[in-house]
Amino acid sequence: MKKYRLPLIMLCVFEGLAIGLWLGTGNFFYLFNFTYIGGCIAFGLFLFIRKISFARRFIQLAVGLYMLVYLGIICRENMQIEGFWYYLFSGVFEAAVIHYAAAKIFGPLLFGRGWCGYACWTAMVLDMLPFKRRGGERRNIGFIRYIMFAFSLILVCALFLIKPLGLSDIMFYIFIAGNAAYYIAEIILAFAFKDNRAFCKYICPVTVFLKPMSYFSLIRIKCDEEKCTGCGKCRKVCPMDVEVNNNSRRRENATECILCQECVKACPVRALK
Repeated sequence: MKKYRLPLIMLCVFEGLAIGLWLGTGNFFYLFNFTYIGGCIAFGLFLFIRKISFARRFIQLAVGLYMLVYLGIICRENMQIEGFWYYLFSGVFEAAVIHYAAAKIFGPLLFGRGWCGYACWTAMVLDMLPFKRRGGERRNIGFIRYIMFAFSLILVCALFLIKPLGLSDIMFYIFIAGNAAYYIAEIILAFAFKDNRAFCKYICPVTVFLKPMSYFSLIRIKCDEEKCTGCGKCRKVCPMDVEVNNNSRRRENATECILCQECVKACPVRALK
């Protein structure tokens, strides 16, 4: 049972969050929401340990489509970063605020950028594209993420100052338009740079939250340096260009690891875990 420790931990974390929010708010939806997400993640990790090839894809689709289609489109909740600012400024501790706190601000202290690898509804499309990893040096355009981050904040601030009628409806339309723009941008970038994850590396504004918190992540890919032969296969398959054969928190692209486990599967001597 020791090898199933990680899915059990993730299930307990999400179930604890589900019960805590349910009892704290009296809203049964939180019990359902986080039990569902935690259950999908735990089951997907169980499948991964059992070496089922579609394990990560299962989690991506089960969680990503739930948040995009059910929470976003059916329930009309803006789950993008603009929704986070909107609910935060409204003083409403629900929806995107809880999502960001759990998955993208405090959660990364435990599981780093695991959200990006397993649950992001944007990335679930990215991983269907044909370019698994781009060779060569990264482009020096990572500053765009900070422009996008600032733009999202300024946009919501402007709406609060203008106070238009039907602001909640406007936020829903921003959610739809924002997702459409993200999907178009990520596909164009993937084909332009021959890199599925180009959007994550250069454009995604959420990484402004994720990167600093991921530095302290407890769950990390670690290398047994005594076993490692330095063959470099792990780095060749890493979609985020992480120096995975180095255990230092300052390793190259250290805060980019999405825990996809591609490096673990590629290691011929099982030096990574």
